Amino acid sequence: MNAKLFGFLKSDTSKNVIVNTIGNYLNIFFTAFFAILLVRLLSPEEYGVLSVLLAISYVMANLLDFGATATIYSNLPGLVEKSTDSKYSFLKSIFIFQTILAILTIFIAWLYFPQIDKIFFKTGASALAFNITALSILFYIWQNFITNSLFATKKFLIANVYVNISNVVKLFFILGVYLFYKISIETILLSFGVIGPITVFILFLKNKYIVLKKILSSNFDRESIKLKYTLTYFLASQFYNLALRMDLFLLSYFGLKPEVGYYGLAQKIILTISASAVSISQVLSPQFAQIKSHSEFYKIVKTGFLYMSLPSALFVALFFVPKEIFALVFTANFENSGKITNFLAIPFLLSTLGIIPHLLLLYTFKTPKYTFLSNLAMLTTVSGGAYYLIPLHGMYALPWVLSFGFFVAMAIQTFGILIEYYKKFRSIAKSHTANL
Repeated sequence: MNAKLFGFLKSDTSKNVIVNTIGNYLNIFFTAFFAILLVRLLSPEEYGVLSVLLAISYVMANLLDFGATATIYSNLPGLVEKSTDSKYSFLKSIFIFQTILAILTIFIAWLYFPQIDKIFFKTGASALAFNITALSILFYIWQNFITNSLFATKKFLIANVYVNISNVVKLFFILGVYLFYKISIETILLSFGVIGPITVFILFLKNKYIVLKKILSSNFDRESIKLKYTLTYFLASQFYNLALRMDLFLLSYFGLKPEVGYYGLAQKIILTISASAVSISQVLSPQFAQIKSHSEFYKIVKTGFLYMSLPSALFVALFFVPKEIFALVFTANFENSGKITNFLAIPFLLSTLGIIPHLLLLYTFKTPKYTFLSNLAMLTTVSGGAYYLIPLHGMYALPWVLSFGFFVAMAIQTFGILIEYYKKFRSIAKSHTANL
């Protein structure tokens, strides 16, 4: 038993999971520290405005991913394994495709930000805050491109060092502003959305100059973009990202500003813990992309659920944390965040368990249509449920709405896996029989 456990911990996957998890927990530490600091510097209403603007930038950055992340994880590991220069052409093509479309979309959105805010978000944020938010969207997209490319090539240590150095720089910037100027929503947005990503860019340029030079000198290859796969997943991921933020957006829409602040903090805590599940999925993604047999399928799926037991246990523990602990950490002004955080642990436990079906459909079977359908169903469920129930029960309706949304999505994905498993491995068995 000990030998088996030692072998499990000594495997490359375990080493990468440990490195990536430590890196992500350092990131979680900084995120928690930022939250603890900011709730002492901002009122619940101000923190609510900041939460909405940050959510807009995160959602838009994911929205304008255009499926690039899935394409990178699905194809880059295989290109690296072949040891050819085609990987540089692939990265250049994806980056140009993503950047051009992102800049055009951000510019259009920027023109209408003030009008959209008056009609829907109702934050009353300044023009400068919206300008910084627009710029941060592009910078987040570029930072995600760099980190996802490093993750797909199993450079987990390098990626996490870059991200956590940027966290240190952001912290010193905020403390400097606090000591010598004045903390505001605008300066916080500048730190998170501009200073942080620029730090990652500088570190990448300094340490990966040769790689960057090869990427720039490579050819643009339209075939690398794989539009059918990319755009299908692009739409699917947008439904999911919007579903995860519609709860906060609709709270803001109904004008419940204090509850937006309480719920925004609770959501920050939940999404921070979710980072541990994301860190594991980043390590597992290249392996799911290379499954070729029944035995590999069962082995990797079993391993995946084993690793996901850690973040699942964290959500179970979070459900039982007393609200007094939250009040102690985040001050009495945010005491109401504690109870809603407990309840939000339930849907995000389901979300963590749903990561393995997601990886199978996207990277093993390469059929994002089921992800498209499941995420569309989730967005519809969450949006409709939140719109109807928020006026009746406020923010306390949202954990149950999210739970039902995740359940519906997982049911659709499970059905898709059963279909694709039969198709994929039946064709492999037929091919093997024919060769005999």
